[in-house]
Amino acid sequence: MPNVPLHPALVHLPLGLAIASPFVAFGLAVALWKGLLPRRAWGVAVGLQILLLAGGIAALLAGEQDSHVVERVVAEKLVDAHEERAEAFLWAAGVVLAASAAVLFVPAAGVAPAAAVAAAGTLVVAGLGLWTGKAGGELVYVHGAAAAHGAPAPAAERSGERHRD
Repeated sequence: MPNVPLHPALVHLPLGLAIASPFVAFGLAVALWKGLLPRRAWGVAVGLQILLLAGGIAALLAGEQDSHVVERVVAEKLVDAHEERAEAFLWAAGVVLAASAAVLFVPAAGVAPAAAVAAAGTLVVAGLGLWTGKAGGELVYVHGAAAAHGAPAPAAERSGERHRD
């Protein structure tokens, strides 16, 4: 299916992780603070941030390729605004990844505060992810970006059939 863009498939991983990460990070931060888990358990939060950032970069690269096609249908400024939001999301994700990784190396007395700061950062990343996704959704559902890929009508419409309930 040569007309199917890769970007929409890729964006769901970083967006889903951005929404899930605060729950995991805050849960782990509380467990570290109470001494219920060893510091190495925080590696789960770091791993999620790595996947989030890698998935976000892949989605951004695919989106940049797709933007040239979409700009035939949607105003370039709208596509650029979505891309700028995505870049802010990725920069924040990179900062939170660094903060999360630091939790594994700070002195023992600083583990709980460092984990709390990193967990708070995941909320910022989640907000930026939703802000970015909203702009992408508007490109598709409000401004008709999917039409740039020659989105075919459903099979029932092409054949003249109607679905009956």
